[in-house]
Amino acid sequence: MKKNILVIGGSQGIGFSLINLLKNDYNLFVVSRTVQQLSTDDITHIQFDVLNEDLETELLPESLDGFVYCPGSINLKPFKMMSLDTIEKDMQINFFAMVRLLKGVFSKLSNGSSLVFFSTVAVVSGMPYHTSVAAAKGALEGFVKSFAAEHAPKIRANVIAPSLVDTPLSSRLLSSDKKRAQVAERHPLKKIGSPNDIAAMAKFLLGEESKWITGQVIGVDGGLSTLNIN
Repeated sequence: MKKNILVIGGSQGIGFSLINLLKNDYNLFVVSRTVQQLSTDDITHIQFDVLNEDLETELLPESLDGFVYCPGSINLKPFKMMSLDTIEKDMQINFFAMVRLLKGVFSKLSNGSSLVFFSTVAVVSGMPYHTSVAAAKGALEGFVKSFAAEHAPKIRANVIAPSLVDTPLSSRLLSSDKKRAQVAERHPLKKIGSPNDIAAMAKFLLGEESKWITGQVIGVDGGLSTLNIN
């Protein structure tokens, strides 16, 4: 019998790539505001705004074997130009909405279920102009580690921390050949990550091959967080 995976925010970017990797092996329940690129022939789609609605859990199966939270934000500004409203919104989408959804489906998580979340390399590697997103994702990382400790061995929970990935969310930062070259050059592997690079790790963490991994923050970042080659 196929396992049931709930993906929050899967209509584009990393979530969309993950769904394409999972759809043949799992029953997928995808929650997003819009369908966009999704083919609803392969999934159960639930239209939902993570910031403004409560998820109707009766639309989900009795048991969930996996939970993936994809929504995020990239607001890069000097702190003195960062409004409190922007910081609060970053916390809402990256952290509080995730906590609310996880609490809503917690009773459905099966014994042996795997949870996957997304952070940023900026949490471990202090970067200028990242104060808001690093704070929000730092909260997420701390939460997941404590959650994993509290609910082992029944539930596994891990975080993937990418560097900048070529997705619609980052399009403004990769809007020219010059910008793309500059971003690629900062990474030891001299290239920009693709959504599939991150989705492949998420697929691994959801599967049986990773059954001895929990409470980890895994960098998929072209070597940026650990290697200094300049």
